[in-house]
Amino acid sequence: MELGEKIKRLRLQHGLTQEELALRCDLSKGFISQLERDLTSPSIATLKDVLECLGTDLRTFFSEPEEEKIVFGTQDVFDTRDEESGFAISWLIPNAQKNEMEPILLELCPGGRTVLDDPHAGEEFGYVLCGQITICLGDKAHKCKKGESFYFQPHAPHRLENHGKVPAKVLWVSSPPTF
Repeated sequence: MELGEKIKRLRLQHGLTQEELALRCDLSKGFISQLERDLTSPSIATLKDVLECLGTDLRTFFSEPEEEKIVFGTQDVFDTRDEESGFAISWLIPNAQKNEMEPILLELCPGGRTVLDDPHAGEEFGYVLCGQITICLGDKAHKCKKGESFYFQPHAPHRLENHGKVPAKVLWVSSPPTF
């Protein structure tokens, strides 16, 4: 990526016009325009000033971003079991608690139940892969079977239970992460 293109991208991310950036840096709009089109090269001092106005510094500006991991496999999964409560959780994405949402694979044995989760901001979504579950939300219970999905805002204490005779498996996504 060219220097000018990168500066333009930062300027646009901050919602600034060329004129606004020029005013903040005590430069001309024409200079910013030429800089963004790689028609001129700034001095180090001028580049530092421009980057400071754009909320960054030389080191950050020139560092290569880490490549984002898109696909995750079995080697990335972390499993935990609670034999007493009859469930197993597989965290499908490592460090998902720092993301906007957290997907897990939940397995509930017959008679199994998740820990009661307190009300919190956000949303819960799930898709039942096999078996049947009951979503307990406050004082209400909602059945959900294979091929069905659920969605709710967790405004009351909630948990999933398996009252069936066969294991249930659920892809469950919480936003923000709470698992």
